[in-house]
Amino acid sequence: MPMRPLQRAASAALLALTTLYAPAAQAEEPAPVAVTVNARAALATVPETGIGTNHAIWDTNLGTDDTADRLKDAGVKLLRYPGGSYSDIYHWADHTAPGGYVAPNTDFDTFMRGVRRTGAQAMVTANYGTGTVEEAAGWVRQANATKGYGIKYWEIGNENYGNGHYGTAWEADNHPDKSPAEYARHVVAYSEAMKAVDPTIKIGAVLTTPANWPDAIVGEGDDGSWNKVVLSMAGSKIDFVILHWYPGAFDKAGQVPDMLYLARQQIAKYAGQGSERIGIAMTEFNTGSSSGGTTTQPGALAAADAYATLLANGVFTVDWWNVHNGIGNVTQVEGHTDYGDFGLLSSATCTSDGTVCEPALNTPFAPYYALQMMSRFARPGDQFVRAASDQSKVAAHAARRPNGDLAVMLINTSSDTSYPVAIDYAGYTPAAGAPAVLTHTNGATSITSATTGTATSQTLPPLSMTTLVLRPRSAPSAPAAPGQPAASNVTDTSATISWPASSSKVAKYEIHRQNGAVSEQLGETSGTSFTVRNLRPGTRYTLNVLARSGGGTPSWSSPPLTFTTGTPAGSSCSVRLTDQNDWGSGYVGAIDITNNGAPINGWTLTFDWPRAWQSLGSGWGAVWTQTGSEVKVVNEAANPSLGTGATATIGFVGNYSGPNVLPSVFTLNGTVCTTK
Repeated sequence: MPMRPLQRAASAALLALTTLYAPAAQAEEPAPVAVTVNARAALATVPETGIGTNHAIWDTNLGTDDTADRLKDAGVKLLRYPGGSYSDIYHWADHTAPGGYVAPNTDFDTFMRGVRRTGAQAMVTANYGTGTVEEAAGWVRQANATKGYGIKYWEIGNENYGNGHYGTAWEADNHPDKSPAEYARHVVAYSEAMKAVDPTIKIGAVLTTPANWPDAIVGEGDDGSWNKVVLSMAGSKIDFVILHWYPGAFDKAGQVPDMLYLARQQIAKYAGQGSERIGIAMTEFNTGSSSGGTTTQPGALAAADAYATLLANGVFTVDWWNVHNGIGNVTQVEGHTDYGDFGLLSSATCTSDGTVCEPALNTPFAPYYALQMMSRFARPGDQFVRAASDQSKVAAHAARRPNGDLAVMLINTSSDTSYPVAIDYAGYTPAAGAPAVLTHTNGATSITSATTGTATSQTLPPLSMTTLVLRPRSAPSAPAAPGQPAASNVTDTSATISWPASSSKVAKYEIHRQNGAVSEQLGETSGTSFTVRNLRPGTRYTLNVLARSGGGTPSWSSPPLTFTTGTPAGSSCSVRLTDQNDWGSGYVGAIDITNNGAPINGWTLTFDWPRAWQSLGSGWGAVWTQTGSEVKVVNEAANPSLGTGATATIGFVGNYSGPNVLPSVFTLNGTVCTTK
């Protein structure tokens, strides 16, 4: 029967009341994030100089006690002077920088007083652009012989590839010849003169950062890229190389391992015998993004993630740019004003129209707390170990301390989700009870401390950094760790691993491969060498060795060893890939395919891009397709034959937006070829 109007009105009113007083729908609780911490998978040891920043002579507050005390509280252990591109116009003896502004109270002695008050070491950049060898040697004499400052680290110039040689000029350079060869010749001369004054100092040379302009570009008349030329000519005279990195985005930490792998590959290839002594310093770094976030929490979270990743991969210092910088593009980011300032501390400056001013002088910006959290998470002498998360919004890092404690840093980059985490430990058993927990949240003006949750269960607030400090469950005394392993006789499927013995009496050694945050035991022995077999061709491996006592107690892991297997020494095919022309985001590649076996009528070449940020732009000489990461190249219908000893040459354009590790394994009709 049809509903009458009165009945319809009553029903509508009842429905409205029911809706008004119904319980609110509950947001679905996110599933726990699985975090794995593997104490057997050791990475680099935290260096004394790991956490650094830059001072600049145009900063009036460079030498104040308040600035030094702020930096000390952040855990800063290295201060770089005299400030970026000013290094190439600065003359230390008369404290002048023609063409630039020099603030009062920023001279060298004032800087060093601040360094000492901070409890840090100094790194000094000698003037290459407008200076001389004699001026640099005189600075070493003044600093270390006359003043007794004991400054260990000395750079030769700053971003000198930006002198116009590659078409863009921002770095002062009075040399008529602006090539990398000229820079390398001066690095040799500077090093010899400066070390004649103080043989204990360490000399650094400027390199381009892999996948950052002008890396891989070959200038007119040059015998290779900037890095190839500088390392080939000056490698024997330097002790470290200098990289700068401004990723301009907040999700680039995942590119760090390949960035450093390529840098070390170049050092090993071009710097000559003994190049393993050459360290890597990231003397300028900032997460600054054109979309904002330089002074707010996203920048802080990216900074903590990048610092931890860089240091875990063996960089000996990461130096924020810089202490004070000044207001920039003002935006609103995650509920807070972002001042577009690349400094750690407020300069108390205003926009040109005076409508927006920064907070009081030396007020810490969010990235300041990232450095402070890093200094509490990973202290000099700690050893980074592998940690991983199954949630892209949560980054995980871990470090084991000499006293047996373990620190775990968790970074939640989600703007609106509190993530519960379930933490699993391998090679470590935490003590029962709530751990010490350090937390910094969006907009917070300090790091808070609490004893809360458990070692295996925590909840991460949105946009937060959280560090757990765990005590170990009591265990028998562990043997000393083995020394640094080395690889020899590396083939496509095997490698011999050797290491210095533990100083303790041990029953055996175990060889573990790092597979993400999971360890895979590859073998064990009572000796100090082991041949690992059944490896995959063209694959990068990272291994650790640990010792076990007679009672089964494991040692700490050795330092990591990374090596890459080759391809078959003999195969029915061989492939040569050459990068013929690189412009920093893409390159022209040529592939020569040689048939070493019986004649072929119809061929297919396949290879995989090593990283997701690489792709095929176009190809010629064959039919090219890409599916996922796999590239398939099939002969043209009109030219299917490849006789014994014959070579087919094909080409392509490859695109990349991160470190460009080239493909190394090629198969021809299913057979793995020898890569030349």
